[in-house]
Amino acid sequence: MTSHVDPRFGSTLRQLRRESGLSLRALGQLTHRGKSHLHELETATKAPTVETAEHLDRALNADGALVRLVSAPVDHQAEADDLLQRVAASDVSAETLTRIEQGVDDLASLYPVTAPVDLLPMVRRHLAYVTRLLDGRVTLAQQRRLVVAGGWLAVLRATVHIDLQQPGAAAAHLAAASGLASHAEHPEIQGWCLETRAWEVLTFGDYRGALELSQQAQQVAPVGSSAHIQATAQEARAWARMGVVRETRQALDRVERLTANLPVPERAEHHYRYDPAKAEAYAATTLAWAGDPGAEHVARSVLAHLDPLGDGGTRPRRAASARLDLGLALAAAGRPDEASAYAAEAVASGRVVPSNWWRAREVLRRVEQTGAPEAAELRDVYEQFGPTRTGE
Repeated sequence: MTSHVDPRFGSTLRQLRRESGLSLRALGQLTHRGKSHLHELETATKAPTVETAEHLDRALNADGALVRLVSAPVDHQAEADDLLQRVAASDVSAETLTRIEQGVDDLASLYPVTAPVDLLPMVRRHLAYVTRLLDGRVTLAQQRRLVVAGGWLAVLRATVHIDLQQPGAAAAHLAAASGLASHAEHPEIQGWCLETRAWEVLTFGDYRGALELSQQAQQVAPVGSSAHIQATAQEARAWARMGVVRETRQALDRVERLTANLPVPERAEHHYRYDPAKAEAYAATTLAWAGDPGAEHVARSVLAHLDPLGDGGTRPRRAASARLDLGLALAAAGRPDEASAYAAEAVASGRVVPSNWWRAREVLRRVEQTGAPEAAELRDVYEQFGPTRTGE
């Protein structure tokens, strides 16, 4: 059994610690816990126990603020069994299928605001439901709905593994998702599999591979679908990393045309439903990578929209990425002091997932190349909050 942790736990702990004027090292001495352990709690790469939350509450005089963000242990096996007991041995009810499909949408909507380490067990649990139901007696129509749900969950799970820098697990679940999509004849899931792989290889520096995969995704996904738009945006980013400005601009123009009349989806935070605001955020990243002078203006606009109060906003992960984009654009514009400030905010936010730390390193490298005194401060923040690699 594991405890469910509110995604706000890390940011709340960090805020309480700072309000108390304590460094990670000082809080560690008070609580007899290592600095690295506290850092993992603040950045949500490790989930706290109820006991740890109570201990931190006492040390920070938080009056139970932290322990209220950690629920009692959840018996996931009992939950799974309870769900399956509702299903007759010879039939999967329409209510059960609808509940599973709603669960898929809920998880995809949690993706932008939930730490990968917290989201992963939830996705695993839902995949277990689907797998066990598929082992039972189902009609062909029921089987297809289950296979489609399993395909979406498998590609989401692969994405979370990529965020956690677990390439072996990511590859296995991308292959599973692709197989399920093929079985269900579902081209959009197939497109997302290719686009997700394109993003992964781009983070490894294989820009040509990312370009080819994103173009394949556009050929597979239905024209105008979210997967097709995302793959087009991914193509633009691959061209930008390769330094090919003309093709970068052409791909961005195609994204703009595809999203010009796109309505805001009912759940704009849904990872697999493209919303118009995402197009601007991707343009900011792409222009910053391409060294385009327009990157600063676009990145500032994105950040103002995502985080008007400076508290992370409703999409804190995207806001952190926007700060990195703005930092990179400012470094290219010869303003390393501002670049350092925005990058430091992103790094200290705890919202940069492991697969995105290379973007923070890139801003740090650009600032250090200028010889600006702010580089040392950014280096200190990076080393304090920098990544802890998660094992396979």
